[in-house]
Amino acid sequence: MTVTEPAAHQHLEPRLQAALPGGVDYATVRFSETRAEYLAVRQGVAQPPSTAVDAGAMITVWAGGGVGYAATSDLTDTGLRNAAQRATDWARTTAGRTVAETPPAVDPVGSYHSPVAEPWDRTSLADRLALLIEADAALDVDERIVDRVAALRRTDVDSLILPTGGGRVEQLTRNTFPTMYATANSGAHTQTRTYGRNANVGQGGREVLDRFGFNRRAAEIGHEAIELLEADNCPTGTMDVVLAPDQMILQIHESIGHPLELDRILGDERNYAGTSFVTLDMFGTYRYGSDLLNVTFDPTIEGQLASYGFDDEGAVATKQYLIRNGILERPLGGTISQARAADQGVNIEGVANSRACSWNRPPIDRMANINVEPGTDSFDDLIAGVEQGVYLQTNNSWSIDDSRNKFQFSCEYGRLITDGELGPVVRNPSYRGISATFWRSLTGVGDPSTSQALGTPNCGKGEPNQVISTGHASPVCRFSSIDVFGGAA
Repeated sequence: MTVTEPAAHQHLEPRLQAALPGGVDYATVRFSETRAEYLAVRQGVAQPPSTAVDAGAMITVWAGGGVGYAATSDLTDTGLRNAAQRATDWARTTAGRTVAETPPAVDPVGSYHSPVAEPWDRTSLADRLALLIEADAALDVDERIVDRVAALRRTDVDSLILPTGGGRVEQLTRNTFPTMYATANSGAHTQTRTYGRNANVGQGGREVLDRFGFNRRAAEIGHEAIELLEADNCPTGTMDVVLAPDQMILQIHESIGHPLELDRILGDERNYAGTSFVTLDMFGTYRYGSDLLNVTFDPTIEGQLASYGFDDEGAVATKQYLIRNGILERPLGGTISQARAADQGVNIEGVANSRACSWNRPPIDRMANINVEPGTDSFDDLIAGVEQGVYLQTNNSWSIDDSRNKFQFSCEYGRLITDGELGPVVRNPSYRGISATFWRSLTGVGDPSTSQALGTPNCGKGEPNQVISTGHASPVCRFSSIDVFGGAA
């Protein structure tokens, strides 16, 4: 069942429509309101709850070969009219000086509502806290658990795009972000086990917790923290690695998602987060991974964290292959970046991924749901194919160079694999590689039974900075001959 709710902007729509300026080539007004709540229980004590509301509108104007932006939280007639005038002035000032002179040829009409079976607003604050108190208590499995937290963040985002051509796009997104961790200590050793390191997130209401086994996992996380405390360090050497979905999402995010962002390839992120080892001439021919690697951009998956019907420029979101049978096919580039690439003589199809984190930021190329498509191997098959290796779960830390190529990732939880059998738990497992060759070492891709649709709620990019949610789905995957190392004794 999908529950629909009234949009926060309904009473504002006539005023927003009236704010669109005349006498320009093209203009849009994009309204956004975010309502957020954060609740946490730490070691049996409920922390002060926090709530926030943030609303405003961005007006974008194209005129005479220039483009201008102006945002305002003053949603009165005067505030919107002043923003429209500022955007028009900037458009005329930048005429002939902007990197993209042609307005997007879209006049979008449509809507998107997150699927919600159990709205949080139907659960009282006392009941929400009781759920967290129960999970926090379940983490406390041993006297060596010295810190523990169960928390819940949720956001409701209402947005509306109105262009001068008469289109209308309404999107109501409901996100749920549960988190937990347990920290264990004995002498000089401390280990922390988390609930997927913020990966078990998605669109929906109360049902998202059930989707990822929130209450069931609490006691398991406590026991796994103790296991890590008592475990040996991960061995060092060249071996096979089998990555669980909650580690694969970090691997996808950093070494596929960011390198394929077209604005980064065109040089936009050099001052902030670097460039990319990918160049425009690679698309269509470059072998990114083994034949087993198939990666899609797919904002249409129900309940995944970065699903939507339209991007923030109004382009219709559809599933597209980025990498097919290991060959790089298309970048993560919206309509403006595609036009910029064409200006450099490269006509390339991108995707609907121009996204803004809020009303006071213009949209830029961002990941949405970037997914590795399932293969045919069962989990047992993937493990059976390893003579010596390690099974790794849950990212703990990451480091990657400015071109998104050389990387080093650490995980929370590992298990040795010997002669096709899972063995003991190891702590502080890490591995390193080079994006341009790592994916070619892919030797096994799990079937749908091994796959999970997870997310990353805190991806930062852009100047000024924008923090946004991305989704990643992946099966368990096996890679051969990887440089693995452990922590200090």
